Amino acid sequence: MIVSEFSCGGVILDGRKVLLVQVKNMKGKKIWTFPKGHIEPGETPRQAALREVLEETGYKAVIVRPMIRVKYAFTFQGNYVKKMVQWYLMKKLGRIGKHDASEILAIRWVSLIKARELVQYPSDIRLVDMLLASLHIEPAEEPETEMPEE
Repeated sequence: MIVSEFSCGGVILDGRKVLLVQVKNMKGKKIWTFPKGHIEPGETPRQAALREVLEETGYKAVIVRPMIRVKYAFTFQGNYVKKMVQWYLMKKLGRIGKHDASEILAIRWVSLIKARELVQYPSDIRLVDMLLASLHIEPAEEPETEMPEE
């Protein structure tokens, strides 16, 4: 069976650092990615992205602008899934809760250069590359230090 899914997510940029979440992928492997999820009934894509960021990270954020909409496909439980994800660039307002420990293993603020090393999905790599290009960051300019969780 062919299934179509639409999700929304946020890339929270704080200076030259981004917030990543660690999750288990469908194969049970731990990976770093950006927070995202499905739209609830009655939500707009923007509302869904902001809610998912809050639920998965504990951070309240505002949308700066839309980034990209990516499409990819995969097989899950015998279904062919066609997925589309709308990504938004966000700015943090502050941490008002904890991350969803049932879904998220950890959250971490990292430099864009470190994020480029940690993320594995092609769309995540593209998002980081877009930010690096827009900020005119060369790898030698960016220290590889990590910012602890607040």
